Amino acid sequence: MTTLVFTASLLGAMAFGLPVAMALLVSAAALMVTQGQIDTTILSQKLIEGADSFPLLAIPFFILAGELMNAGGLSKRIVDFALAWVGHIRGGLGLVAIFATVVMSAISGSAAADTAAVATLLIPMMRRAGYDVPRSSGLIAASGVLGPVIPPSIAMIVFGVIANVSIGKLLLAGVFPGLMIAFALVIAWLWVVRKDKVQALPRQPLAQRLRAGVDGIWALLMPFGIIGGLKCGIFTPTEAGVAACVYAFVIGVFVYRELPWRALYGLFVSAAKTTAIVVFMIAAALVSAWLITTSEVPQQVAALLAPFVGQPILLMFVIMVLVVVVGTALDFAPTLMILTPVLMPVIKQAGIDPVYFGVLFIINNSIGLITPPVGIVLNVVCGISKISMAELMKGLWPFLIAELIVLLLLVLFPPLVMVPLRWLT
Repeated sequence: MTTLVFTASLLGAMAFGLPVAMALLVSAAALMVTQGQIDTTILSQKLIEGADSFPLLAIPFFILAGELMNAGGLSKRIVDFALAWVGHIRGGLGLVAIFATVVMSAISGSAAADTAAVATLLIPMMRRAGYDVPRSSGLIAASGVLGPVIPPSIAMIVFGVIANVSIGKLLLAGVFPGLMIAFALVIAWLWVVRKDKVQALPRQPLAQRLRAGVDGIWALLMPFGIIGGLKCGIFTPTEAGVAACVYAFVIGVFVYRELPWRALYGLFVSAAKTTAIVVFMIAAALVSAWLITTSEVPQQVAALLAPFVGQPILLMFVIMVLVVVVGTALDFAPTLMILTPVLMPVIKQAGIDPVYFGVLFIINNSIGLITPPVGIVLNVVCGISKISMAELMKGLWPFLIAELIVLLLLVLFPPLVMVPLRWLT
């Protein structure tokens, strides 16, 4: 009964057009009514407690780092570096898109922002070179999945706070799976582009390629500094966000000189607005999570999944299928925030490592960003490439299948996540 009340109230509130955070508070109030109580004071207190979390401080810093990176010319130089070295290869612009997304994901951790930056720079070039636009757009959309997976990842921070899991381990555990997804996209792209009659870019002379490397070295060093600092214990995830902001600011203002001082106010305001939305949503989700727990919803879900608890791999497969289905109807944030408190007790009961589950759960939710009809990355790419959703989906399928194959491999072979994590930590 409580599960039905929670689901119905949440979906009903969202159907009426309420923002996700407000819909979560409505569902929390509905759960309180089913328990025979309604106390707005408790809701307010729990909402404040949800936002009062030190690990959440990393979120505004990484959001601001992404803003500074795009405005300061770092994104453009990452793309220019890749163009100089692989742009002349057949299908090279697709390889540039994947490489640029990997590097930018290791800086900002925002799928929509990274995808928008790469799509704006590369889709016009790919159109002029004769690439199939829906397929090229599909590749860039699929590459956007890497944003929440490769550290630093805002999604990993949110999951760690809600599930009470080590954020540092989550971030490092996403490195190898993220690279696996990137490699799968490379294979899929080279397979589908082999018959296309595309115009390769002229091979740049070595001197020009070296110049692009020198010019882009400061941008390329940024992700290595963040991941290396986390691995060596030089700073915490929150401190890594601060370091990323300072680095992007210094490089953009004093090295590349493309970040004017007058633009800083607008960047701070934009980052503050995004942070307010994200943190309010997290706080509302934690209120719902508290009431979900007191209403024994996890126990009801555990009872449904009880036949699979003794078989961890089968349980993970069932959960991943469930999340894929849910991800076609709900956006990344509500799926992450609703299902995390529901599924974590089952995961712990089955003896599955919470970090391993967190990585696969984030990957699965990230794939939801490119599944219609609500995938936010799909809408971003459609707007930039000026094609319909149906056209984009035709070009996306090979890359979506490649990512689902990687997810299946991670389910079947947990050491693909845990062994690299043990090395990194």
